[in-house]
Amino acid sequence: MPSAQPPDPMPPKPSALTFNLLARCSTTKARASLLTLPHGEVKLPIFMPVATQASLKGLTPKQLEDTGCGLCLNNTYHLGLKPGQKVLDAVGGAHKLQGWKGNILTDSGGFQMVSLLHLATVTEAGVEFLSPHDKSPMLLTPEHSISLQNSIGSDIIMQLDDVIATTSPDNARIKEATDRSVRWLDRCIAAHKNPESQNLFCIIQGGLDLDLRRQCCIEMVARDTPGIAIGGLSGGEAKDAYCKVVSTCTDMLPAGKPRYVMGVGYPEDLVVSVALGADMFDCVWPTRTARFGNAVTDFGVLNLRHASYAEDFRPVEEGCGCKICLPKDKGGLGVTRAFVYHTAAKETVGAHLLSMHNVFYQLGLMGRIRQAILEDRYPEFLKAYFQKLYAGEKSKYPDWAIGALKEVGVDLLQG
Repeated sequence: MPSAQPPDPMPPKPSALTFNLLARCSTTKARASLLTLPHGEVKLPIFMPVATQASLKGLTPKQLEDTGCGLCLNNTYHLGLKPGQKVLDAVGGAHKLQGWKGNILTDSGGFQMVSLLHLATVTEAGVEFLSPHDKSPMLLTPEHSISLQNSIGSDIIMQLDDVIATTSPDNARIKEATDRSVRWLDRCIAAHKNPESQNLFCIIQGGLDLDLRRQCCIEMVARDTPGIAIGGLSGGEAKDAYCKVVSTCTDMLPAGKPRYVMGVGYPEDLVVSVALGADMFDCVWPTRTARFGNAVTDFGVLNLRHASYAEDFRPVEEGCGCKICLPKDKGGLGVTRAFVYHTAAKETVGAHLLSMHNVFYQLGLMGRIRQAILEDRYPEFLKAYFQKLYAGEKSKYPDWAIGALKEVGVDLLQG
């Protein structure tokens, strides 16, 4: 790490967001806030659907807008390859490219160091990739990542960070990646041309080493970016270790800035992570699992490709307010589980319908979480959520969730 103490305070930087903290849970570390970005207001906590290549798989931009989504994610690495920076500059950025009126957050491309490691070489200069399209070389430096994101025109841009899987046994490499991420942030700040219209977020690294995470928090917070992300997780680490990292970091982050935990999307992870003090999340899982015929519900994930649903004429989730589940006389499509069963394996429409439902579910879950925080009843919400998910069988509650919530004052097994 560059130093154990924060550097001298820097002068305030331009910011294209306002963050209003509206309520805090009186028991947990959960927060409800209002984030205002160049393309509108965003209610926190939030789940961000992932439109990796300026396209959310299974939904049109209008359908995504109809879910109430105000912030989705694009990926810099993929957009840098196709359509490329020249096209992005010509069209005027990703908002126009994909016909999206809401806000966009772009991942810097650093995650591909893990997901495409066989195509990448990491040096102090940056990351050299071999394109998955034609194997041509592409050097992604902090400066180039920021330049691409400036061309994309996203409302929130991420620093290029040196990402290594949390399951790596190479402690020296994890420390090197953490130190390098701090140095790369300084290069990203220097390269950023549009701070008045695009918000640069730093990314906390450090693997599962809590001391390294704390040191990284000190360094990153001192650089005063408009928002802060906790990165390098969701890489196969044990859930209890994940929770310790998130809680350790949120304890050190300023109250007046949004906190983004990258790559998190399972409902249980979301409800627990909010209790640990996180505000923003993203994951491809809701649409990816839809393509396998899975519906996300309060009662767990339903595999609608199972033959037991062949004559089940109930909606995908009873009581759900999405367009798929609402009956036709209430303005919905009245889709049944049986219809999804008969189309999921053979027709793209099944995956399309489930994608709509799953994205709506994730956004709706975050809305319910937010309302519970505003009304200071989040502990009660957590208990009710787990009780429904596990049909009241507390013996099935995951130990990691019980332990993490107990650390913030909620005993799932009581009451």
